[in-house]
Amino acid sequence: MVRAVFLDRDGVINRKVREGHYVTRWREVKLMPGVGRAVKWMREAGFLIVVVSNQRAIAKGLISEVGLEFLHLRMWQKLFRGRRGFDAVYYCPHDNVIPCACRKPQPGMLLAASRDCGINLAASWMVGDSEVDVQAGQRAGCQTIRIGPSRIRALTVADEVTRSLPEAAKLILAKEQLAAPAIHPKSNNPVLTL
Repeated sequence: MVRAVFLDRDGVINRKVREGHYVTRWREVKLMPGVGRAVKWMREAGFLIVVVSNQRAIAKGLISEVGLEFLHLRMWQKLFRGRRGFDAVYYCPHDNVIPCACRKPQPGMLLAASRDCGINLAASWMVGDSEVDVQAGQRAGCQTIRIGPSRIRALTVADEVTRSLPEAAKLILAKEQLAAPAIHPKSNNPVLTL
């Protein structure tokens, strides 16, 4: 059984920019604390780590798909320093004006990853910082975690709320009755390929 943790990008892996703006350049990327460590814990527990991200900036002409993939490669290199990190990245390049099956809150990216990687969605988790992430996870049949302040617990339909990805990873591992492994400074993981 292949299990996965699906991660939203902005607000989970890197800081969100203000509403109506988009991360389109490396200098705009501010990585969240502990992301590399959290991903390592979940990977060592046997989860695939899959990024699922709405990227409306492509439809708006603010970044090309090649530019987005280059930005992601720089992010992964910084986070994982050549070690294996994310197993796959799915993004929706569409605007929100015309509905599509892949833009969250639709579950299209999660369903595609499930088909491509043989993921059991019922045994998987969706971690995001908004209700559209939670809804996409629930529509795909995953358990859900919303990242944010504890006060959002009353405002979300997520199964769990945590303040950060490292907290979410610890919660997932506890729920799966797995202990978070110790962090080893040297790793023999293969080089990250996208």
